[in-house]
Amino acid sequence: MQTDEQNRRPSALVRHRLSLIAAAAILAYAAFVHYVWGWGSIVVEWQAIGYGTVAAVIGLLVSTYFVRAWRLYDYFPRETSGRFVELFHLAQVHNLLNIMLPFRSGETSFPLLMRSEFSVPLLHGTSALLVMRLLDLHALLAAGGLGLVLASEAKLLPVVVWLAFLVAPIPAFLLKGPVLAALRPRLRGKLARILDGIVDGLPVDLAALLRAWLATVINWGAKVLVFAWALGLMGVTPLSATFGGALGGELSSVLPFHAPAGVGTYSAGIVAGAVSLGAPTGRAAMDTLARASINMHLMIILSALTGTALSLGLNELRRLRAGR
Repeated sequence: MQTDEQNRRPSALVRHRLSLIAAAAILAYAAFVHYVWGWGSIVVEWQAIGYGTVAAVIGLLVSTYFVRAWRLYDYFPRETSGRFVELFHLAQVHNLLNIMLPFRSGETSFPLLMRSEFSVPLLHGTSALLVMRLLDLHALLAAGGLGLVLASEAKLLPVVVWLAFLVAPIPAFLLKGPVLAALRPRLRGKLARILDGIVDGLPVDLAALLRAWLATVINWGAKVLVFAWALGLMGVTPLSATFGGALGGELSSVLPFHAPAGVGTYSAGIVAGAVSLGAPTGRAAMDTLARASINMHLMIILSALTGTALSLGLNELRRLRAGR
């Protein structure tokens, strides 16, 4: 006969729902990659690049996922305190769904998962996600702007404009108080509650915004450097084009025009970014660039799969230690 405590305990399916989603996503993605490219052809391509190089790139990319998880951990301190492994697991599932689903529809999984796993209200989670995506886009545009500044002949005006853009999140955040003070008296009932929910998802103070911004810069800075290094090893030249390709690919991943798994759009972003910053357009050079862009995209996919599998293993170890 079951006790009241056993009756109140969630079923195994509910307790392991996130792990089941992660496992299903990994299997679906592995099958998708095999269908589109074939794992055999991927192995041949990566043998030419060097397995050590591929492993290093994937390992460095996976390490940036911990930075992204820490940004969430710091952003939701009350809800996630002492639960970093669970949050890392959630972040990897969200990342994989975001890459897999078209038109950024995977983003909707974040507030839903945060509500399910950490009891974060939907508006709070959605508002926080919007802030983080704006910081992501700002960091990428700032990195791209730096490339334009370095390539320009007249330096003073471009540098001033770039610096103004770089610090733009600070005055934008400081305007929050006056804007809310003007809005609140005009709203009543449900609209006022919606506004409160949105505000609840914004950084609590300037220090919190700066920590989130710093984590964003470290994350994207590391990713762009790794991508540029990998593209250079795959024959993309000159150096400016490798950074252009890295930025182009990542910009395609944060903008709404995103095919399922980024097929076509991610590689096109790499090619467009590389050419815009000096990659030669001869036939041989474009063939090299096209092949490198596809391989880079595959490394992104495999790093997402690896990160999700790692988070799944860490989360199950945590469960075992907790006796759940």
